Formats: sequence, structure tokens, C-alpha cells
Amino acid sequence: MDTTIDLVDDRSFGSLSLREVARGAGIVPTAFYRHFASMEDLGVTLVEDSMRVLRRALREGRRDLAGRGMPTARESLNILLRHVHSDEAKFRFLIREQHGGVAEVRRAISTELRLFSRELAIDLARLPALANWETEDLEIVADMFVTIMMTAVAELLDGAGRPSMEEALVRRAEKQLVLVMLGMGQWKGSGQWEGSGR
Repeated sequence: MDTTIDLVDDRSFGSLSLREVARGAGIVPTAFYRHFASMEDLGVTLVEDSMRVLRRALREGRRDLAGRGMPTARESLNILLRHVHSDEAKFRFLIREQHGGVAEVRRAISTELRLFSRELAIDLARLPALANWETEDLEIVADMFVTIMMTAVAELLDGAGRPSMEEALVRRAEKQLVLVMLGMGQWKGSGQWEGSGR
């Protein structure tokens, strides 16, 4: 798996051959099948492993901040960015393959992001101010948060590590998250905004 992450650092997963992976891992091609049923199976396992690390990190971050309620937008982004910097290759793989050419890998990323959104929706439901929200509304908000964060990661990885660009990206993502939160304060549920007749 480490060999594959190294190989896809600057190219798509779909361009890799089983022989390349086996050679990089120091095994014969037939030994590959002792570990994975196919290249697609390897790709899906990489997705699950990468997202598991991210979900665990964010869950731990939320737990550490639990005494004060949900983390702020900036705190959430800082937790995410620490993990992006510590494991850029895995994040680069996820971002590149989210819309990539291998359908099984693309589906696995989509599934993992949905799980991530559901966990966040459950956390949101625990907030007293959102206790009466419908599950669908909470999931929509969680999806928006996840989309903003994944977009920030993609832009960060494209920024070639320039600190000034990173700070601008974080400020923009923070503003997007805060604007969503402000909109949440105006939502009454059942398709109605606070102070509106619809």
C-alpha cells in the first residue's frame, strides 16, 4: 500500500500496473494476489485506510474540544490541515481519485465521504440549538461542511505549500463555514427560513 501511494503521488491510480506495484513492493506479481483480489481492490483498500485515518483524527479533535461544544470553523480546519500536512500523499490520492477514472475507487471515496457526513450530522444533532432539526436537514449541512473542507484540501495541495496561499485558503474556507453556520441560525426547518413566510 505504501508503494502504491508513492507511485500515485504525481499520476492517476488508473495508470498503474500490477507489475509496477509488485516490483515497487519487492514481490513477484503472483504474490500480489495473496493480499488483494485486483488492482481495484487495492485502490478501495487505500481509500478506506486513508479516510479512516482522517475520520479518526477529526473525531478525536471533536472529542478533545467537546467540553466547549462543537469546535469552531478555524479549529476544525486546523485539525484537518495538520493531518493533510502529515500525510499529503494520501490526501493527494483521495483528491485526485475522487473524480478519477477507476469507478470502484471513485465509489469508495464517495461512500467514505457519506460516512464522514453522517458522523458529522450525528454530532450536529447533539447540539441543543439543532435538536429539533430534521435528519435530512442536518445531513445537508454536514455535506456542505465536508464539501468545503475537501475543496480546501484540494486547493491547499495545488498551492505547492506556499504559506501565504495556505493562510488565504484557510481564511476563505473558514468564511464559507461561518456563512453556512449563520444560515443555519435562520433555518426553521420544513423548508422555512426564520422571518419568512416560506
